[in-house]
Amino acid sequence: MQLIDAEGKNHGQTATADALAMAEEAGLDLVEIVPNANPPVCKILDLGKLKYEGQKKASEQRKRQKVIEVKEIKMRPNIDDHDYETKMKAVRRFFEEGDKVKVTLRFRGREMAHQELGMELLNRVREETAEVSKVEAEPKLEGRQMMMVLAPRH
Repeated sequence: MQLIDAEGKNHGQTATADALAMAEEAGLDLVEIVPNANPPVCKILDLGKLKYEGQKKASEQRKRQKVIEVKEIKMRPNIDDHDYETKMKAVRRFFEEGDKVKVTLRFRGREMAHQELGMELLNRVREETAEVSKVEAEPKLEGRQMMMVLAPRH
């Protein structure tokens, strides 16, 4: 096997027994770094410290990544202007935070007879957010709900 000691000095081809003896003498572990190389590369180091640094690096990467959430905004087809503006303010805030937005339109009773009103409302939402978002799922009717998914543009 190819052996590298704790200081990073390459000892070249070394027998396994000799490498284990050197590691024990240094009070460290013999760790196989590149197992599928020919010959395999081993290093003398502290295995506990190596694992700790690996965990630390993994936690740093998890800390940096942003989890994209899908936020839902529920509306009705005959929503009032002020209520609509309030909902749109929330939608814009969600896009600034980098989240996707699912706009759900619920029809009740006789509102089902006027689905074109719901489609107009969703198209209005799409047009007003066009510069900051893209449509990920076109408006579609599922039972008594019409929904559309918007994703932020980056």
